[in-house]
Amino acid sequence: IGMALTDSLDELIQSSHIDPQLAMKVLLQFDKSITEALETKVRTKATFKAGHLHTYRFCDEVWTFIIKNPNFKLENDQIHVDKIKIVACNAKKPGEAEPTKN
Repeated sequence: IGMALTDSLDELIQSSHIDPQLAMKVLLQFDKSITEALETKVRTKATFKAGHLHTYRFCDEVWTFIIKNPNFKLENDQIHVDKIKIVACNAKKPGEAEPTKN
């Protein structure tokens, strides 16, 4: 959903229907709404067993992993997919201080 939104916003910017600042506000609101929904509405837990780590990267404080042939186990179901992409970033909010080490 996020990728489709980003692609749509890019097209709107390229066609001069919206400016980049509005697109950034839309993406920020989307991120906040998705985060809130995941925290409050999703109760099902899932685990996965990685097949083969195909690619990993660390750039600008963001980890990206591409895993081939993972298996997902939900409460009553098991799902196999060809590959997944996991993007992970620091959970601290902008301006938030780093935790002190004692």
